[in-house]
Amino acid sequence: MYRGIVYLLWACLILATLACGNSESGETDTASHEDVFIFNRVNEPNENAFSILVPEGWTTEGGIFRVDPTAAGGAAQSIAAKLDFAVKSDNTGTSMIRWLPDVLFYDAKNSPAGQMGMYPPGSNMNGMTVYPLMSADQFIVNLAFPYAHPQASDIEILETRSLPDLAGQYQQRVREAMPYLTFSYDAAVVSLRYVEDGTKYEETMTAVVENWGEIGAGMWGNKETFLYRTPIGKTSEFASIFSVIQSSVILNRQWIAGEIRGQIKRGEIALNTQREIQNLENAIVEHRQKTNAEIHNDAFLTLTDQEEYVNPFTNEVETGTNQWQNRWVNEQGQLIYTDREEYDPNTDPFLHAKGFKRTPVRPRFPDGN
Repeated sequence: MYRGIVYLLWACLILATLACGNSESGETDTASHEDVFIFNRVNEPNENAFSILVPEGWTTEGGIFRVDPTAAGGAAQSIAAKLDFAVKSDNTGTSMIRWLPDVLFYDAKNSPAGQMGMYPPGSNMNGMTVYPLMSADQFIVNLAFPYAHPQASDIEILETRSLPDLAGQYQQRVREAMPYLTFSYDAAVVSLRYVEDGTKYEETMTAVVENWGEIGAGMWGNKETFLYRTPIGKTSEFASIFSVIQSSVILNRQWIAGEIRGQIKRGEIALNTQREIQNLENAIVEHRQKTNAEIHNDAFLTLTDQEEYVNPFTNEVETGTNQWQNRWVNEQGQLIYTDREEYDPNTDPFLHAKGFKRTPVRPRFPDGN
């Protein structure tokens, strides 16, 4: 029963935090010509795990990857897929949003072997690096930031802020699904300045730390760890673009189902019916939708506002930024924002794609939903 609980939670929570995608390479630091902002929907490159909107002319790097348990010194990191993915304004990532992988660590202080000095900090325990349990802000400063920027210098921490609402959402979801678990959560956002390759950057990084409690016997890890950065003084210019990217993720349900089955197999768990797998899929998508708003509001520090739009092709409600007055979409998922009321992408000689329709704002009560 212990192993079933552990690996089932891996499936529910690790997958729920995936938010990423892919695009073709580009070298410019603008989404399109003049004041028209074009976003193309593209798929995650390695396993087609999801799709995301990427500004035209931007590039991407990374995606889903797997950890070889023989190379990692144990199987702890190999049960679930991991993600390291960035959407960048150029190959250097002058302006960039990046998602970092969920990783498990081991706090040995309460284990007999640890108390005997057998697992000092930095050592390996079944594929997990041994570190004392950290708060979310400590994890960002001590582990996440050095992982993301090993060459950074002149590092200055500008602000550290706790995110109790985000941590509470994680706590609530786990208690609803598995009330017998003793997991606990901490969340934080840290703003920094630093120098990398001669350029001065400002960056915001967010993370959730998950403590497995008694059932995990010292295991803990990170979730929802992502960053966005720009050159000094440029964050407000890219806030709306980051908003569109971050809120546009669509998970591939077939990939989710396959990943859950793979985790079940790798964790030697037997689920009784296909309905349980389908319920997991639905719970994952629902979890992502519910936590996304809190992540967006807190992690982006209210840099941008959002609106709900009705896709004229699918009639589905889509969340997007309200920083531009007009929003257009076509059947291929290309998205255009502009403040030019007279602009019609179907007559734009610079665009090869056509078939765009304006996306209206979702009607509100009492006239709509």
